[in-house]
Amino acid sequence: MSASLLDERELLSPDSDATRAIAARLASVARPGDLLCLWGDLGAGKTQFAKGFGAGLGVTDTINSPTFVLMAEYSGRLPLFHIDLYRLDDARDVLAGGLLDERQAGGVTLVEWPDRMRDVLPNRRLDVAIDGLGDDPRTIRLAAVESSLRRYLEAAG
Repeated sequence: MSASLLDERELLSPDSDATRAIAARLASVARPGDLLCLWGDLGAGKTQFAKGFGAGLGVTDTINSPTFVLMAEYSGRLPLFHIDLYRLDDARDVLAGGLLDERQAGGVTLVEWPDRMRDVLPNRRLDVAIDGLGDDPRTIRLAAVESSLRRYLEAAG
């Protein structure tokens, strides 16, 4: 994960409700074709972020981590594609499994465990790094890898 300091924002999230609220705010500026990469350890709050982002898009279905199905699709203001690469080894598995396709150009894609496809990550993405575990507060760092995604940093407050 890398971007210039001008393209980063750091937020403190005291609990999962705050994480979901931050993500919902970010969803308000989402546009078709956006890619958000969710970085963090197990239990950091990546799925809580996805739940909040989905709520911000108007998704009414329950959002869970798609660890075993790899990708879940939800309807909202924009289609939401939630991908979890935890069980995969590398990008070859991602590409061979057809997880990246043209449908995502019309919606927003959230990728948990993007390190599994680090070699093929596009530059046009928002990196969301979540640090913290258990009941501890989280630090959420947003990095717009391309300037067109700075709108997310502005929406974060």
